[in-house]
Amino acid sequence: MSVERTFVGLPSPGFGRFGAGGHPCQGVYHTPAGVRPEVAFVASHYNIDFSEHYLADLLAGHGFGFLGWNTRFRGDEAHFLLDHALADVGVGVRWLREQAGVSRVVLLGNSGGGSLMAAYQSHAVDPNVTPLPGMRPAAGIDDLIAADAYVSLAAHPGRPDVLTAWMDAAVTDETDPTATDPALDLWNQENGPPFSAEFVARYRAAQQARNQRITDWCRDELDRLAAAGIGDRLFTTSRLWADPRTVDPTLEPTARRANRCYLGDPRRANFGTWGVGQCSSLRTWLSMWSLETSQCRAEPHLARITAPSLVINADADTGVFPSDARTILDAIGTADKQLVEVAGDHYLTEPDDARPRTAALIADWVAGALG
Repeated sequence: MSVERTFVGLPSPGFGRFGAGGHPCQGVYHTPAGVRPEVAFVASHYNIDFSEHYLADLLAGHGFGFLGWNTRFRGDEAHFLLDHALADVGVGVRWLREQAGVSRVVLLGNSGGGSLMAAYQSHAVDPNVTPLPGMRPAAGIDDLIAADAYVSLAAHPGRPDVLTAWMDAAVTDETDPTATDPALDLWNQENGPPFSAEFVARYRAAQQARNQRITDWCRDELDRLAAAGIGDRLFTTSRLWADPRTVDPTLEPTARRANRCYLGDPRRANFGTWGVGQCSSLRTWLSMWSLETSQCRAEPHLARITAPSLVINADADTGVFPSDARTILDAIGTADKQLVEVAGDHYLTEPDDARPRTAALIADWVAGALG
């Protein structure tokens, strides 16, 4: 089946076009050629461009619409604010309903998009997302249209959770990427691998403590800057690819490749300059990355989802694990939910048939869930 693709560019409530002409909300609508679908997916992410999502054409081939949708924060993770992003996702959902003529919408929460789309549905059915202290609510945040089903695909339980699970617990000084506590160093052979249960417990506690130290510093820094009439600032966070599971395959064993993260070798990635969460404003840390203050943690939002829900775990994922999928499934509020495991890596690039098989699985589930 051939697929038609339509570019969609729209303003967000209270936020028009950028000076160069671009819209804050942009995406591509994929449909079967000559068909006006009754059911459509919408997929969005915190900052990654989902306009040409790898499942878009495949699901359109099964007769669905697929809106790969970007908010104003595509490519701009450092300035992310949740309520503004949800307002932008709402623009895409409303377009599907009112302009594309779709009668039912399925939220596809892929990777980091899992918690974002959960937060969207949560706020649409029971408004709960609030702006950061001192900020006004995003325009349009209380006009969201609830979706009819939710799919979590290779997703983690939220950005604060995944960043903390990946961050290097051995860091002793946030201003010096070389400062290391040898007793918590994943690459200190005296610690392993394999890592003992006692070491992993200490390591996980130190990761949470590191997240809290950064949170406390952000609040203090905001107060210090405010006294000088400054509203915010950017800062960097180093060494964020150090989940023990990427180094020790005996921890939560799966079909994943050993000693691998999304950027390849974990040690090299950890001491590099590329990855999630490495540059933030103070407010963005509090909005997206802080375990204490962020509303980007999925579990409270998943509890408000009463629509049919499907959770898909990829068995060779090197950054999301079966425990993440189980956490998501258990947190979803509806009893009409299902967990399925598929063979594949995080983005289903391997094996060769991973993407078409997963698209067919989702299409069959939606047909049964929505009739």
